[in-house]
Amino acid sequence: MILFCVALASLAWAQQPAHPPVKVNVINVCAPSPDEQKEITSALARVPKQPLFSADFEIDRGRSTLSESPAFLQAGESAQMSAPNSTATYVRIRREFSVQALFSTVQYSFSVDPKNMVETMVFRVRDPKELMQLSIEDSASAVASAAAMLTADTPASRIKLERFGKSSVVLARCSAAENGPPPDQSAYQPQFQSASAILANYRGLLGARRTVPEELARISGFDRAGTKAATKPAAKTHEKKKPDTLKR
Repeated sequence: MILFCVALASLAWAQQPAHPPVKVNVINVCAPSPDEQKEITSALARVPKQPLFSADFEIDRGRSTLSESPAFLQAGESAQMSAPNSTATYVRIRREFSVQALFSTVQYSFSVDPKNMVETMVFRVRDPKELMQLSIEDSASAVASAAAMLTADTPASRIKLERFGKSSVVLARCSAAENGPPPDQSAYQPQFQSASAILANYRGLLGARRTVPEELARISGFDRAGTKAATKPAAKTHEKKKPDTLKR
């Protein structure tokens, strides 16, 4: 009986595939399902229009190499990708909500690389159950200045919900395919308009229109100072030689 059980176990093990099956979830960012649309609408509606911030805040600036871009530098579908090993300067602003709010923090990021300017605003949920965080993104060509983009209130181009234990829900503005017209996204205009209104509102609440150009100017000033210091020739010291004494 023992030998029979061992034989059955060996046969079952031999019949198992060498590689376990891999499950792939495909996200349709151009046309999410009706249920996903409802989730996006619900998450956007829960962002407070007049939030109560705590006293804690953070303002950060720096440079990042784009060979491996961080999450907040990911451009939307319509944005042009910069060449590898190019650099992007960025400014981040973070504020914390009061304990009564659904969201714990809001983080605003503005990045500039040789081809794109990207804004990303992330709202993190305080006690995540299904929804973990909501992010809204927009982008524009780097031909214009950062101040011009912030003043123009660039509309949102990408909305993303990160869910606990489930795949993300994404809605993005999609351009035309190679051999066809652009997809009809008129049904999703309410979500894009709501996300754009949130971006415009929090640009003002976080002081981004003033802070971002000032911080980017500081980075440029730091670069110029470093370049001048590196290229400045070293000062030469001249020593007077004592005249040789004549031997008598």
